Parts: sequence; structure tokens; C-alpha cells
Amino acid sequence: MFWCGGLAAGAPRPVGNQPPQANLFQRWHVPLEIQMTRQMASSGASGGKIDNSVLVLIVGLSTIGAGAYVYKSIKDDKKRYYERISELGLTLGEKQKRAASSAAEGEPVSQVRVPSHVPFPLMGRGTAAFAAARSIWARDPGARVLIISEDPELPYMRPPLSKELWFSDDPNWNGKERSIYFQPPSFCISAQDLTHIENGGVALLTGKKVVQLDVRDNMCLIATGGTPRSLSAIDRAGAEVKSRTTLFRKIGDFRALEKISQEVKSIMIIGEGFLGSKLACALGRQAQALGIEVIQLFPEKGNMGKILPEYLSNWTMEKVRREGVKVMPDAIVQSVGVSGGKLLIKLKDGRKVETDYIVAAVGLKPNVELAKTGGLETDSDFGACSNIWVAGDTACFYDIKLGRRWVEHHDHAVVSKRLAGENMTGAAKPYWHQSMFWCDLGPHIDYEAVGLVDSSLPTVGVFAKATAQDNPKSATEQSGTESETESEASEIAIPASTPAIPQAPVQGEDYGKGVIFYLRNKVVQGIVLWNIFSRMPIAGKIIKDGEQHEDLNEVAKLFNIHED
Repeated sequence: MFWCGGLAAGAPRPVGNQPPQANLFQRWHVPLEIQMTRQMASSGASGGKIDNSVLVLIVGLSTIGAGAYVYKSIKDDKKRYYERISELGLTLGEKQKRAASSAAEGEPVSQVRVPSHVPFPLMGRGTAAFAAARSIWARDPGARVLIISEDPELPYMRPPLSKELWFSDDPNWNGKERSIYFQPPSFCISAQDLTHIENGGVALLTGKKVVQLDVRDNMCLIATGGTPRSLSAIDRAGAEVKSRTTLFRKIGDFRALEKISQEVKSIMIIGEGFLGSKLACALGRQAQALGIEVIQLFPEKGNMGKILPEYLSNWTMEKVRREGVKVMPDAIVQSVGVSGGKLLIKLKDGRKVETDYIVAAVGLKPNVELAKTGGLETDSDFGACSNIWVAGDTACFYDIKLGRRWVEHHDHAVVSKRLAGENMTGAAKPYWHQSMFWCDLGPHIDYEAVGLVDSSLPTVGVFAKATAQDNPKSATEQSGTESETESEASEIAIPASTPAIPQAPVQGEDYGKGVIFYLRNKVVQGIVLWNIFSRMPIAGKIIKDGEQHEDLNEVAKLFNIHED
């Protein structure tokens, strides 16, 4: 089970019906001057001939002064107390907005002093920053690493935002609970302490955007990720349409959509890809309980239409519909407006669709502004120029097997940034890894893929009837772990090929489990493993070998698809 939340998760709460300030008052001590005046009033002045009226006047004035002091102390402490209470549950970004508002009102705001020089500055967030920082620290335990991120959150994993978090009432399939954050807040030290701390550390500077680099003798990583794309029809629409549209990517987007799904009657998801289909299934499974309509709309002919061959894309679309989603293929959005309190979407073919809220999941554009200003180009070990590395969603690199590539998946982010971190500490390793990606639509459909997976390429699919164990839930329960993404295959003998004619898929078949090969000149460019698990190293090696295959039915036997 994945969870995310504000800083209030571990905050103490008052017990019983006692007001929270009661305990605060009990902890206060009586000031010393009050104790002294009490002693004087009870025992009198020793050995003096002071008029009683003068003594009473002195005691009275002291009491008034002490009372004023106590009142001011109580008032100030109560103010600080309520300020702390009001901050519990706020995200880091909300706290920063509150601080900025205070500054605008003239209240002094403490500013974090940023070091003028850091050996390992990492420009990025999420998986990017954490993978590189962990890699640097593994090779240089005393390293001083500064992560600078526009995101106000701690580094976190993005995949659960469209999957596990929507089913957070249940534990993980393997019975474990996990946080989407890579590390707790205590893992990072203050940025202003980074330069003089004895054993080094990792500091996190959130809510900040780097606009210019001045790299001297340090090692810098640019891993600024990407920004979700929008639709031109939405961009042309008015402010009300934009306020009722989410370009889903961050934790804040998940929190907002979760809240909105409990308030509206209809949600439309635009996009047929990984994110759009996963969100559609997640919301569709809750549609009946929430009493909402979930619509998925896209211009392709079926779900995952850019990835899967048409027959499998259509089959997947029917599975998504069974999850409670109204799927509308072949739909191109022409305009979006407001009519009768609803969002009115007009399609190119004349159809009109109404909804309360739109989630746009139409792709990602890399954040390359910082790299573009310097004219950077990455090489085989993710170095862009002297002392600068670029990795993850930001990097477009040359794959010696598949040509020029840009990959935006989680596995590539982890491996490329880990490699960049190693090279920043002197490893000088090239990037040979064939990154993979995975997608599950509910607990019974899962596929993993590696290489160039493009539905425009010729494909050959070999399928077998699925058993009760051929689904992601069963595979995870049996292994007790998440699927392996980075292990390397040992030497695998490819069977000698004998010519054979692949059979075309039959309409209406149940594609329980199988292998889909993506070809170019009879050489396998990409592989999709459909409900087959723990075989990704084999798929990676087939692509790495780059051999021509006349009979892919024989190659498919390597994946044991006919075993029960």
C-alpha cells in the first residue's frame, strides 16, 4: 500500500475533551519576580522601618508589572501555539505561499542561505534526484549533494499516483505498506549546513527553479524532468475551463483529483496512453461507489493504440470498459466551452460530450530550457559537456541498437540517473541498459515492455491460454517483491530458427498471456510480455543480440508461455 500526506501525520493531538491550550498553560512557570513579591508580602521587610503604605505601594507596582509581563508572555505564546497548529497538515508548498504572503504584509521571513559552491548540485526532482544522490553517496560517502527542485515535495515515485494510491484502503498485493516518498524528511540536512557538516550529506532546496548555471570545479546533473502537455482546444478556452482541468503529474494533482472525484458527477479523461488508461481504470473501479460517470476519450482506435497492435489495443479497450469506463475512440477534440454549468466538449465529427471535469493525459514535453541555453548534447555516458550530466526525461540519447531515443519511463529515470551519479564520481561507464516499462490495468492485466515498442512497426504475437496465476497480483504475492527491472540475463541460447508462417490473430480470442515482437528487417526491436513475469532479462538480451529470426515461435519458447 502506498501513502502520501502532509506533515501532520505524526503530529500530537489533545486527549479527551480538554482544550489543547490547557496543557500549554500548565507547562508555564511563575516568573521569579512574582515569587519574590509573594515572599515579601508574607514575611515583610526584615529589619527596616519602612511605612506599611510604602511597602504596599512597592508590592502593588511590582505585581502590576509582573502581571503585565505574564500577560504579554501568555499572549505571545498563545499566538505562536495557534500558528503552529494552523500549519499542521500544510504541504511544503502551502507553507512557502504563507511565508510569501507574510513577507508581502511586512512580516520578517527567514530565508534559507544557499551555499555559493556545492561539489554535487542536482537540478531535478523525484526519481531523478534521489537515484543520482544515492549513487553518488554509494561511491563517495562524504559527498555534499544539493538537490534543487521546483516541486515543493520531497522526492517521490510517480507511478503510484495513477495506480496504488487510488486503492489505498487495501495493502499492497504482497501485504506490505510503502510510502511514495523515497526517504523521510530527516534524511536531508539543511542547505545552509551543507558546506560545513563534517561527513557530508544530502540537502534539499524545494520550490526553486535554476535559471542559469555557473559550473566551475564541481559536477552538475541536469534532471529537470518534463511538463505535461495540454490540448490547444483547452489552451484557447476561458479561465473557467482551465480551472476545471488538470494536467495530471504531481502529488498535488492526485490530491486535487481525489477530492474532485467525490464532488462531481462526471469526469472525462483525454488520452489513450499509459497515464490516461490507468487513471480511467482506477476511477472506473470506484465509479459505482462514488456515483460518477468516467469517460475516456482519444483520437486513436483503442487503448494504448500507439504501443499495442490494433487487435490487442481493441481487446484492451473492452477490458477498460468492463472496469466501468465509457470509452470513446476516434474522438478528436475541436473546442471546449461551458454550457449550463457543464463543460461542453465538441468533437471534430460533430459529436458533443458534457462533463464536470477534465483530466488531460496527452503526453510530456521535456524541460530543456536550462540545457538549451548552453547548447548541451548528451554522450553515451550521459555527459553533456565537461562536468555536466543530463539524464532521465530531459535526455535524448543515441542507442547503438535502436538509434536516437527519448525515454520517459520510471526505469530509465532510475538507471540513467544512477549511472550519471556514478560517472560524476569518476566511474566513466557507458549506458548499455535497455530500459523497460510496465503497465497494469487493474489486478488482472499487466504487461512489461523493453526496446522500441511502436504499433507502426510490423509485429508478431505468440499467445497461450492464461492460468489463474498469470496476473500481476498472483505474481507479486508469490514473489513477495515488486517486479525486477534492472537485472541482467546470463548467457541464453537462442534456439535455431526454422522457417514458419506466424498465424494471424483471430477476432474474439482471449489473449491471456503471450509475447509480442516488434520487428524491423526481421530484427527484433522491441518486446512486450503480456501477463508474463520475471522474463525481462531474456527479452533484453534478444534485443541486445540484434540477430535476424525467421521463426519467432521458437524464440517465444524462451519465455515458457505454454507452461501451467
